[in-house]
Amino acid sequence: MSTPQLSVVVPVFNEQDNVAPLVREIVAALRGRLPFEIVFVDDASRDGTLAALRALKAEVPELRVLRHLHQSGQSTAIRTGVKAARAPWIATLDGDGQNDPADIPKLLVARDAADGQIKLFAGWRVQRKDSGSKRWASRIANAIRARMLRDATPDTGCGIKLFEREAFLDLPYFDHMHRYLPALMQRAGWKTLSVPVHHRPRAAGVSKYDNLQRALVGIRDLLGVAWLIARSRRTPVEELA
Repeated sequence: MSTPQLSVVVPVFNEQDNVAPLVREIVAALRGRLPFEIVFVDDASRDGTLAALRALKAEVPELRVLRHLHQSGQSTAIRTGVKAARAPWIATLDGDGQNDPADIPKLLVARDAADGQIKLFAGWRVQRKDSGSKRWASRIANAIRARMLRDATPDTGCGIKLFEREAFLDLPYFDHMHRYLPALMQRAGWKTLSVPVHHRPRAAGVSKYDNLQRALVGIRDLLGVAWLIARSRRTPVEELA
């Protein structure tokens, strides 16, 4: 298999009924467009997720499967996948099937037409298919985050993103960092761009977060990211000839 130009990283926890349709949709969206690999990271699932992924490996040569021996959370699973990825650019998707893999080519087109200083293309769910309470909670959280971090990003919680692997691995790592990637990329001196994408209802399984849980964790993380931004310093460097 040729060296991939794109690695699609998907963190999953207890998504046994969603992984097969998602893998096949990724293949349908990308096969024939560019060399790619799919890296699923199973975060110590307790259902049949790992067995389903093992079965898919025989069907899909682009698929790689990594497994956490202990549950470590979504941000850690994403970072595990990015570190293992072989391509210079990464696309991420949530494992619940609510992100549409058919949007990945749209992000690639946006990247190819963009300023080279843009290292993150963030999906923007303009028509969310979540419950009303979840949409309202997300709207409030996005408003507070935008006011504090000034990251000019309408939807940082969208799981579908495209970013440069090297730029991502240079960011400070902490649990739940995946919710603050635009602000962290901007802190590092890069530009980001939001791209409208589709959003779909969850077809199977249950959400792993509730609104109160998101809020309690989010307040602490938001204050931490704001501190990081306030304390950051970027220094231009030149090498003598």
